[in-house]
Amino acid sequence: MSDTTGPAAKIPEGFPDLSKSRFDQSSYLGRVRHFIEITDPRTLFSSEAQLQRAKQLMDDFKRCIIHDNVSVSEYWKAKKLCEATFHADTGEKVFLPFRMSCFVPTNMFVLFGMLNSSPTFAGIVFWQWLNQSVNVAVNYANANKTTPMSMTETATAYAGAVTASCGVALGLNRLAEQGKLPRPLIRLIPFTAVAIAGTANVFLMRQKELREGIAVTDEQGNEVGKSTAAGWQAVSQVAVSRVATAAPCLVVPPMVMSRLKPLALFRNNPRLLIPAELAVVAGSLMGALPCAIALFPQQAKVPVSSLEPKFHNFKDTEGNPITHVFYNKGL
Repeated sequence: MSDTTGPAAKIPEGFPDLSKSRFDQSSYLGRVRHFIEITDPRTLFSSEAQLQRAKQLMDDFKRCIIHDNVSVSEYWKAKKLCEATFHADTGEKVFLPFRMSCFVPTNMFVLFGMLNSSPTFAGIVFWQWLNQSVNVAVNYANANKTTPMSMTETATAYAGAVTASCGVALGLNRLAEQGKLPRPLIRLIPFTAVAIAGTANVFLMRQKELREGIAVTDEQGNEVGKSTAAGWQAVSQVAVSRVATAAPCLVVPPMVMSRLKPLALFRNNPRLLIPAELAVVAGSLMGALPCAIALFPQQAKVPVSSLEPKFHNFKDTEGNPITHVFYNKGL
């Protein structure tokens, strides 16, 4: 990136508004393109110097200052790096393994293990524990931070999520052993367990947002209060996105591998099956993640009529009634 120590100037007319996404967030396709950038694993290889320079550029832009020796494309790259690395609420760097841009590398080995582990008590408990532990960490690192949870609350939610995950997986496996599940559904046990437990995980890890609400702002970004209704909307949307992420990742690989295994290439070289399945799992994750997150806008716009009565009669600084407010749903 170009040197940012050069002359600075006020933002000229026609310069893009970097406070907004470069893609239309009112359309699903625009949100998919937006989240493809945020979940791009290539941002993980950025140096500390590159990250700090990107953050400097965006901080300067917020102060209505640009550097005339930095191109517009470099500003967009800086915005991409910041959104993939720093938390939207706190501005702090998200721990690398739990960034959304690291979701695929972090989760591909966990999902591979879940799909290939033996259905023993120890195997089920280990992989469900590992999967939910990763989910808890990702949920905690990327949640809306306007209502932070204490370590005691986080530990309690973590224990509940792991218990729910293991209980669901063991229960379904028990039904399968007793012949109480149709054979086609047995292949869906990993997905069903992950979907149910993952939903419980999100609600448990973000329960404080449900109880105390999350910050909502006016169009200028000024906080106007905390809303439990907005909290329920945000957490519910994240839970739906997590289920949508898990579906193709736990259903598609077994289907694909069942077609690949009979091929002569893999019959003669069985050692190729592991890298092939890892590639299929990674590809499923890469495709599913941005599509699932994009189901709902990151910065949600909601009418005040759908929130608590205390928001219904708010007015802006000019005395005009506020009809909509905004909140960050988290990831």
